[in-house]
Order: sequence, then C-alpha cells, then structure tokens
Amino acid sequence: MGFRFDRFATLYMVNPIQRRTSSKSSIPILMYHSVSNRDEAGVHPYYRTATAPTVFELHMQYLHDHGYTAMNVGDAVDSLQNGRLTNKRAVITFDDGYSDFYKHAFSVLDRHGFTATVFLPTAYIGTVTKQFKGKDCLTWAEVRELRKCGITFGSHTVSHPQLRDLDANAVNMEVANSKKTIEDNLGEAVDCFSYPFAFPEGDTLFTRRLRDTLVTSGYNQGVSTRIGMAREREDRYFLRRLPMNSLDDALLFGAKLQGGYDWLHTIQYISKLLTKSR
Repeated sequence: MGFRFDRFATLYMVNPIQRRTSSKSSIPILMYHSVSNRDEAGVHPYYRTATAPTVFELHMQYLHDHGYTAMNVGDAVDSLQNGRLTNKRAVITFDDGYSDFYKHAFSVLDRHGFTATVFLPTAYIGTVTKQFKGKDCLTWAEVRELRKCGITFGSHTVSHPQLRDLDANAVNMEVANSKKTIEDNLGEAVDCFSYPFAFPEGDTLFTRRLRDTLVTSGYNQGVSTRIGMAREREDRYFLRRLPMNSLDDALLFGAKLQGGYDWLHTIQYISKLLTKSR
C-alpha cells in the first residue's frame, strides 16, 4: 500500500488527541459505493470507492464487536437535533445503486442485524439491469425485495450530474423526478437525498438554492461528500460522511468512527476554494 500521510496523521497525530476531547454530539455516517474486488491500483487512496467484500465484512464485524447499532439517516438527524445520542450509533450508506450491494453487502448487513440506506441514480435503475460507470446497477425488483428486508432507499438524482453545473430547472428535475420515480416504484415516501460528486460547500448561493429545492420537493434530510462525523447544529440536508474503501483497515476504520479523520475536511474545503479561484 505504501506510505499514506492521511492514515499516519489520523492514527498517530489526530486520533490520540481526538479520543480525549471527542464530543458525543456526533454520529458517523459511513459512505460506501461499490462492494467488490474492482481493481483501483492506479487510483489515489483518497479517491478510491470500491470496498472488497472481505474488507466490508471486517468493517461490519468491527461495528458489531464494538457494540454499534445501525440507524437510518432520518433517525440520526432526530437524535442529533434532540440530543438523544450515544457513542455507539452509526449510519451505513451506499451511493450509486450498484448491484453488488445486493450480491455482497446485504447478506453481511443482515447477518449482523444492521440496516443501511442506498441512494439511487434512477436513470440507471430499470426493470432489466443497466450500468453506471461500467458497473451493473440494481433492478427495481431487487430494490423492492431489499426494501421488504428493511433497507431504506433515497435519491441520488436522476442522471448523477454535478448539480452546480446545471440551471435551476435542470436541478429541480434531477431532484424532484428521482424522488418521484423511487416513490412510484416503492409505493412509499422518499425523504433523503445524497449529493453526487464533490459538494460545492464554498458556493453559498448555490447551496442555499439547492436546500430550498430539496425542501420544496419534500425531502427531510440529506447527505453530502463533505468529510467528517455528522454533528448537531449541522445542516440536516448536507450532513458530513466518512468515505470508505478497501484500504480502510481495522485501525483506520476505528479512528474514523471516533472522529479522527475529520481533520481532512479543512484540507478538502481549502482545496475546493483554490480550485474555484483558478
């Protein structure tokens, strides 16, 4: 794997201090994408999105062995805002609606008694298998089967665009139509949204308009790609999450659950500002 500064800093510089000063007013929301053995050898560890099934099993076993229970995003928001928190709660989320959730992840979750939320880009979810980024996605029959087993579904837009690049009407279509499509196929309300791609948190005008669109469309909460633990007083529509992939060994995984990876949000934010200014 080679030397990783983010892992070194998290384990040996930040987390030892974080453990002594950590607040219980936070909940880890884990962000997975593909649970597969996809080769990401040429991808920087920070940007990898595949988690090998064996590593995912390790993560879920860690949660189980350390007394964590899994909750959905809505319950996490209520707990954060009402102060009903314990340090043994986690939210498990999956972006992109890949079929390997059905094939590899669900059985592991079910064995440990954990629930999860899967965010669907609805253009790639069909009556027959469709592909997104070259990978098979869930079908609506699989989505309905998983819902009966307790898995929650939310919107990940229709076509997975960078919403900031679209005009207001297109943003509204992506946000509202994806919600309606999932509701039509499940026969129940959908109230959670996941922002695709890097979240443009420095663009306050855009984020304010997007929040208004989410509220108008009937969402109650949402998650973003901002790094860190979800905390009280945080905007319930753009909650932070902790990115996961195959390189998250037990030590790094445990440190992330304790808030030891949150320091990277500052670097993430500065990087976005520098990119915007170019």
